Formats: sequence, C-alpha cells, structure tokens
Amino acid sequence: MKLGIIGLPLSGRSTIFEALTRQGVDPALRSEDRLGMVRVPDARVDALSRMFSPRKTIYAQVEYLLPGAGGAKKDQSPWQPVKECDALIHVVRNHGPERNPFRDFQALDQELILSDLVQVEKRLERIALDQRRGKKMNTEEHQLLSESRSLLEAETPLRRRPEIAICKALRGFMLLSAKPVLVVFNNDESDATEPAAGDLTERERCLVLRGRLEQELARLSADEVGDFMAGFGITASAMDLMIRLSYEVLGLACFFTVGSDEVRAWTIHRGIPAVEAAGVIHTDFQKGFIRAEVIAYEDLMAAGSTAEARRRGTFRLEGKTYEVKDGDIINFRFNV
Repeated sequence: MKLGIIGLPLSGRSTIFEALTRQGVDPALRSEDRLGMVRVPDARVDALSRMFSPRKTIYAQVEYLLPGAGGAKKDQSPWQPVKECDALIHVVRNHGPERNPFRDFQALDQELILSDLVQVEKRLERIALDQRRGKKMNTEEHQLLSESRSLLEAETPLRRRPEIAICKALRGFMLLSAKPVLVVFNNDESDATEPAAGDLTERERCLVLRGRLEQELARLSADEVGDFMAGFGITASAMDLMIRLSYEVLGLACFFTVGSDEVRAWTIHRGIPAVEAAGVIHTDFQKGFIRAEVIAYEDLMAAGSTAEARRRGTFRLEGKTYEVKDGDIINFRFNV
C-alpha cells in the first residue's frame, strides 16, 4: 500500500513526511522523490507475539511517497509520481495569519480534477478517431469515460462516485481524483483544534496534526519521548492515528498467522474470500486451497491459548468463499 503526500507550497508536506517516516529531507535532495516505509501499529500483533513468543514478529506496513519539489521529468505529467499511489494524503496549511484551509484544499483539488479531465478528453478523442478508422469501440470504457467527463466538467472529483472510481475498466488511467483522500490539517504547535473549513470535514476524511510538534517527536530517542509528550499534554502520537487512518481510507484489513516461528499481520482488502487471502501468503496456498482454520482474535484472547480455544470450540473450518474478517487468525490447509 502506497500513499502519496501532496499539498500546496508551504503546506508542510516535508514536515509531515518526516514525522511519519522519521526520514529527514535533505534540502539538497528536495528535487528527488522520497519513499518511506512505516510499520502499522497494531496492539493485536503485540498481544499475539507475547502469547506465542515467536522468533519473528512482522507488522503490516505502509509506504509514503513525497514527490520531489523539482517537478516531473520532461514530457511527463507533474502528477506522475503520485499516479501510481493507492491513495493521497492532502496536507493543508492551518497556521499563520493568512490561513484559509478550505480555499487551499479546493485549489489543489481542482488541479487534480483538471488533470483528470485533460486525460479523459484525450482518450475520448482517441476513441472517436479509432472509430472513424473502423476500429471497434469498447462501449463500457466509452460510457465510463463519458460519465467521468461529465462529473469532472461539473468540478466533481471521481471519488464522489465510488462505482466509477473503482471500476476496473478505468484502473489503467490512474485518475487522481478517483483516489481515496485523507486530508491532514497542519496546525501550529499550540493549536489542536479542527479549523473552520466549510463542509470539507463532512465531505472528506480529515485529521488535525500539529506538524512541527510531531516532527520533533519523531526526532527524539525512545527515552526522551515520554517527557516530551507529557510536557505538551500528548497522550498518544497523532502519527499512529494517521497511519491507521491511511490503512482504513483504502478499505484494508489484516488477518494474522501465528506460531512459534512467526507472528505476522497480512494486508488484504476488506471482504475478500478466504481463497484470495491465502494467495496473499503464497500462490500455492491459493492453488491448492482445501480449508481455512479460523479463530477470531477476540476469541483466542478470551481463551488464553490455542489449546483452550480448541476445547471451547471457537476454532472453525471455513471454505473458499468465506469472507475474511479483520482480526481473523487463520491457518490455511492446502495441497499442491
């Protein structure tokens, strides 16, 4: 899972990136794209690791991309670095005397819409040209592109229409306004309040961060973090919340595999069947799928051990079509 960090100049994109990834941005390298891998905090993985004492504990991970400030390469869209991202984090400045978060959000969101509109219109023109040359038209693609053009001309981002935004026929276009968005209001150190931003907080998933504060927190050693947080009245890192929200905004979930060798969180899209979840681990698991032995995390914790859970009958066997739930602990039975 990869999320691209976007925002107007002076919004604090670099600050948020460093706070998230603990990677400082060298001023001499600001023109380069930066990619940081971050562990998704999960108390369930911690608890399972304590229960099984495995040799390895592996958390789910998320990537954050900070596009370089130097712009795109020649003959390339300025948005190219984030086109391949699964979702966007839109950083909006909410500090300083001339702050206007609603205006700033709208300004950049309109750029995304315009970029998509140019791309859609070019493709429709190409389809019309091919038709005149006798090439058969893909009617589904044409209809979806026409609907997309109407929405974009009305200045409506495609994410407002999920049935269009997630359609496979449009996936290859990597349209920017179709991507899920998490809006991050970048406040100053003394302000943790949500801004007055019209109906933005009702339309989009939003989070308030004190960017500079979180950046300083990310730079501290483990021994210094406690005192720093206490001094500013911070009970939990907002970055942990942001990482979890990044996970949620994409509609993702985790299932777990456990044992003495490894406790591991596996990332899946919510609602996928067990046979597809098996393929996330290895294609052989999917090809030779027989059954999935499943127990809910809460049931295992309540039992205290796998032996007691079996005695209570909370383990169950599920088939290929079982819809995997967030927090399921699964042992796949397969034969290839």
